[in-house]
Amino acid sequence: MKPHKILLFALICTISAISWSQDEKYTLSGTLKDASSGEDIIGARIGVVELPGTGTITNVYGFYSLTLPKGDYHIYYKSVGFDVDTFAIKLDKDVVNNLELNPAGRTLKKVDVTAEKLDQNVKSAEMGVDKLSMTDIENIPVLFGEKDPLKTIQLLPGVKSAGEGNSGFYVRGGGADQNLVLLDGAPVYNASHLLGFFSVFNSDALKDIKLYKGAAPAEFGGRLSSVLDIHMKEGNLKKFSMSGGIGLISSKLTLEAPIVKDKGSFIVSGRRTYADLFLAFSDNPAAENSILYFYDLNAKANYRLGEKDRLFVSGYFGRDKFGFADQFGFDWGNSTATLRWNHIYGDKLFGNMSFVFSNYNYKIKFGADDETFEVGSEIQDFNLKKDFDWFINNNNTLSFGANVIHHTFRPGEIETGDGIGFEVFDVQETYSIESAAYASNEHKIGKRITLVYGLRGSNFTQVGPGDIITFDKQGNVTDISNYGKWEQVRTYWGLAPRFTSSFLLDEKSSIKLGYSRTYQYLHLISNSTASSPTDIWLPSSVNIKPQISDQGSIGYFRNFLDNQLEFSTEMYYKYMQNVIDYRDGAEVTLNPAVEGELLFGIGRAYGVEFLLKKRRGKFTGWVSYTLSRTEKKFTEINSNNWFPARQDRTHDISIVGMYNINDQFTVSATWVYYTGNAVTFPSGKYEIDGHVVNYYSERNGYRMPDYHRADIGMTFYHKKYKEIEDPETGEIKQVPKKWLSSWNFSIYNLYARENAFSITFEENAETGQTEAVQLALFKIVPSISYNFKF
Repeated sequence: MKPHKILLFALICTISAISWSQDEKYTLSGTLKDASSGEDIIGARIGVVELPGTGTITNVYGFYSLTLPKGDYHIYYKSVGFDVDTFAIKLDKDVVNNLELNPAGRTLKKVDVTAEKLDQNVKSAEMGVDKLSMTDIENIPVLFGEKDPLKTIQLLPGVKSAGEGNSGFYVRGGGADQNLVLLDGAPVYNASHLLGFFSVFNSDALKDIKLYKGAAPAEFGGRLSSVLDIHMKEGNLKKFSMSGGIGLISSKLTLEAPIVKDKGSFIVSGRRTYADLFLAFSDNPAAENSILYFYDLNAKANYRLGEKDRLFVSGYFGRDKFGFADQFGFDWGNSTATLRWNHIYGDKLFGNMSFVFSNYNYKIKFGADDETFEVGSEIQDFNLKKDFDWFINNNNTLSFGANVIHHTFRPGEIETGDGIGFEVFDVQETYSIESAAYASNEHKIGKRITLVYGLRGSNFTQVGPGDIITFDKQGNVTDISNYGKWEQVRTYWGLAPRFTSSFLLDEKSSIKLGYSRTYQYLHLISNSTASSPTDIWLPSSVNIKPQISDQGSIGYFRNFLDNQLEFSTEMYYKYMQNVIDYRDGAEVTLNPAVEGELLFGIGRAYGVEFLLKKRRGKFTGWVSYTLSRTEKKFTEINSNNWFPARQDRTHDISIVGMYNINDQFTVSATWVYYTGNAVTFPSGKYEIDGHVVNYYSERNGYRMPDYHRADIGMTFYHKKYKEIEDPETGEIKQVPKKWLSSWNFSIYNLYARENAFSITFEENAETGQTEAVQLALFKIVPSISYNFKF
C-alpha cells in the first residue's frame, strides 16, 4: 500500500475510533495569557500533578483543552519565563479556565517550586524544528549591530548562510526560494533589505519564531525545504508601553496600548535607516541629491468580540529606496495584510479563519524628466484559509483545514517617458489558482510513543487570459495557444503525506523518525548566484512542472544535567524532482520566452546534524555542526553526471555563547566556519580573432575559499529591578522597573578575516598572465546602539 493511502487510512481510523460512551469524563479548557501584557502564551504546558505524563500544550493563540476522568486534581500551568501557577479543581463538569501567568520574578529568599522539567525536546514528536528565543536574537552580535532573526537561524544546524553578511539562508540543501517565510500567515517573497545585508523583520515587533527543517505540519505547503513561521506581537492589553533603539545606521520605535483594557489592543512598530543623511556631507553635488535607505512598518490590532470570538488585523509594509541624483533610481519592497477571526466552537474545537494579502514588487528607473526608462516586476497573492484544532481526547489532537490562493505574476514591464522613442513593453501577466486541504493527528500511545501523521492534498491550476507558449526539450517553440479569462491551461495535483514519531528510551532520551513529501508550484528565476531584488517568480505551467521533494530523517535526542544540556543528532536524506537550472548563456530578464531557457533535472541532499545546547544558567548557548552534501543532475549539464549545487558545503560549524556576568552586564560571542561555496570558474582560455574567450569545463567544479569569522557583543543594562515585599508571604522580590534601558556594543569579524565575497579573473598588465582577484566586503565592523523600554 502506498504511504499516502496508509496515512489516510490511519486518519480515518483515528476519527472513527472516538468513543463517546465514557460519559464520566469532563474537559478543562481556556486560554493562557501573559499577565503583564495580555499577550497569548504559545506552547505553554498544562499538566496534572496526580497523573504524571498527562497534559497538553497551548496552540499559537494560547488555547488549550484537557479531558480527564471525573475527580479532584491539581492542575499546573508552566511556560519558560513565567512563574508556575497551580490550582486545585473538582472536575465534575466541563470547566473553562482562562488564566494569566506572571512573568518570572526574582526571589531573594530561597523557595521550593515544584514543576515539570523542561524536556519537551525529548518527549515531543517534533524533529528538525528550532524555536528561536527573542533573548538570543537580542544578544547575539551581528553585522552593524542590527538584531536579525534570519541571521540568528543561520547559526543552527542544517541552516547555511547565503553569503557574507547576507540574511538569505539555505536549509538542508534547498535553494533560497525553497523556504516558505510567513509573517502572521502571509508569505514574504523577498525577506531582505539592502541587497541582503539586513532582513525585513524588526525584532521589536516579533513574538514567536519557529523554523521547520524536516517534516513540517500538514497545514504548511508550497516550498521544498523549510517553513519559517513568524508571529507578530499583539499589543499590550494592560497599559501603554513604548520601546525603541538608536543605532549607527538605523533607529526604531514601537508603541503598544489597549484599545479597551483586557479586551482589545494594538501595536505599531517602525524602523528606518539613515545612511542617506550622511550623503549631505559629500563634496559631490550629485550625492547631495541622492537617497539610500530602507524602512519597515509593522502594525497589528486585536479585539475580543465575546468569550468565544476574537478578531485580529495585522500588516507589514517595507521598502528599500536607492537613487543617484535624478539619473538612477531603484526601489523594492513587500506589503502584507492579514485579517483573522478566532472562534471557540466548544471546549474541544478551536477554529481560525484568515484572509491574507501579499505583494512584492520592484522598479528600476533610468534618466530624468521625460527621458526616463523604467523596468519593474511584481507578484501578488490573495489567500482565504480556514483551520481547526480538535482536541479529541488527551491522546489525540486533530488539526485540519483548507485554503485557496489566487496568484498574479507580472514578470516584467517597461515604461518610458515621452522623450524616448521606445515602445512600451510588457512581459505577459500570468494567473494561477492554488488550493489545498489537509488533516493531521497527534496520537499518543502509552507513555513512550507519540505519532504525528497527516496528509495534505494540493491543486495548482494555471488559468487565462493570455497566449501560452509551449517549448520542446531543446527550448524551441512548438505551439502558441490563446486562452480566455479563467480558462484552465494546465492543472497539477499532489498528495503529500507527513509523518513523525518519537519513542522514549527513558525519561532523558528518545529516538525519532520522520518522513515528508512536499510540492513547490512557484519558482524563483534569478540571473545571479545570490538572490537579489530583481529576481522574478514564475508559476508551474505547461513547461514547468512542480518541484517535488521526499525527505526521510532519523534522530537521537538526549538531555543531561537535569535538562540544562540538550543534545541531538539527526540524519536526513532528501530526493528532489523537477529541479530547475539554466541553459548556458540563458537570458532571464524581460524575456517573454524565459521558460524555454530552463532545464529540469533531479537533486539530492543528505547529511548529519549535531546540536549541543545549554538552556539555563548564567552561561547559555550552543554548538552546532553539519556534515552534508547537495548535488544536482541534468541531462544537458556536465554530461549527465552529478555535480555540486552552489549551496553545497561539506562542513558548517557555529559556536554561540552568552554569559550573564550580573544583572547589568552580558557578554556574547559567536564563531562560524564553513566550506566555501561550489562555483564555476574558467578552466582555461583561448583566443579567437584577437579576443580572449574563457573555457569552462564543468558546472560548479571549483570552490570558494573556506569562510570563518568571530563576533563579540556586550550589553550593559541600567539597573533593571527594584526590591519589593510580597504583602502575603513577606518575601522580598526583585521586579522589573518601569523604565529599562541598555547599551549594546559589538564587533563583527573580530580578527579581520578577509573572506572572499567574489573572485574575478583579470589579465595582469605587466606579465599578461591571468590572475584571480578576490573581493572582501568587511573587515572589522564595530557598532553601538542604545535601547529603551517603558
